[in-house]
Amino acid sequence: SRNLEAKKVDSLKKAIEFIENWSESRKNLNFNTDGLVVKINDRRDFADLGIVGKQPRAAIAFKYSPEEATAIVEDIVISIGRTGAATPVAVFEPVQLAGTTVKHASLHNADEISRLDVRIGDTVVVYKAGDIIPKIDRVLTELRKENLPKFDFEKELSKQFPDMEFERPAGEVLYRVKGLNSGVILKKTVAFYASKSGLDIENLGEKNVDLLVDSGLVSDLADIYNLKKSDLLKLERFAELSAENLLGAIEKSKNPELSDFLAALGIRHIGGETAKLLAEKFSTFENVSEASFEDLLEIDGIGKKVAESVLAYFSNEENLAMLEKMFGFGVKVRNFEKISGKLNGKSFVITGTLAGISREEMAKKIENLGGKFQKTVSKATDFLLIGEKVGASKIAKAEKLGVKVISQAEFEEMIDEN
Repeated sequence: SRNLEAKKVDSLKKAIEFIENWSESRKNLNFNTDGLVVKINDRRDFADLGIVGKQPRAAIAFKYSPEEATAIVEDIVISIGRTGAATPVAVFEPVQLAGTTVKHASLHNADEISRLDVRIGDTVVVYKAGDIIPKIDRVLTELRKENLPKFDFEKELSKQFPDMEFERPAGEVLYRVKGLNSGVILKKTVAFYASKSGLDIENLGEKNVDLLVDSGLVSDLADIYNLKKSDLLKLERFAELSAENLLGAIEKSKNPELSDFLAALGIRHIGGETAKLLAEKFSTFENVSEASFEDLLEIDGIGKKVAESVLAYFSNEENLAMLEKMFGFGVKVRNFEKISGKLNGKSFVITGTLAGISREEMAKKIENLGGKFQKTVSKATDFLLIGEKVGASKIAKAEKLGVKVISQAEFEEMIDEN
């Protein structure tokens, strides 16, 4: 299509004026651009000027200097990609850069952190490479507070991932999870997504997940939504009915509740309860994915580790590309809707063995009536619902904090009367 902003000029001076004018005006375009092309507007002269290598002498690309902004590094979080590689990401308060809001920048690897000597608390200069990818150009060491410790990559790996071992293979710049490869990680991710702790997708158990990954039909989590019946029938475990059952179950999972979807993604430290806190706070998946460090820490029950995990997940380009692909296959996450009911504004902790109902089912019942289920007793708890075989210490703790202790019968009366 024709560029409506193109202009014919008759002097070098006017060409320079045009370039300088668009240095600022380009920010108002409905697309991003990091430069423009100046070329001779005469076909014969263009041809006569010839070519050097592959570049015509009669056309030259002019690149604007990347826009810069300063930001304070609040944290350096580490994300684990699908190959098990550990990638550090600098997190800072949102800054405006090249027309977009930027909250993090990849630091690539431990060597890059050492080269920049970037530390948590440093003021850094951020720019967009090609006006697309946020990067840290340099640290303003003159603004560094005294005694700011160097970032110890191996120590931070141990702190953020205490249950994993890492190694840095000879000749490589990246640390990787020891004993894991991309296939193992992918199988675990898909199996968890489909498990009862995830979206509870029937017929997508470990054996079928192994088969789908090993056959190449599933190369990332999003691919489960692109499975075709004809492809499944080529695999030994699938016949007409089993293929239809699996595809039907996958189809049913395309419109998940926000908290269920967040829990299913397998974001580190994000179980069902934490996912509910995130859903209640941010309401939409987009809001969760764009949350800042401060936004996350505002939530009662979410600390630094959880905030780091959320930021690490949504600053990982592989994860973002997978989610985009998943949504392209028709997955639409439902927004959070506060349930209105008899238990609105009341928080419960359950302990002991209940009659005729599991703790999980009772928790669901409480939530369906608008109440909030908590795992541990705190000042924010209204009621401790007790069953059989409850230790005296739990009851004593509840009474000390002013939490009312009720039996299962009293709970049933409560929901009947109100």
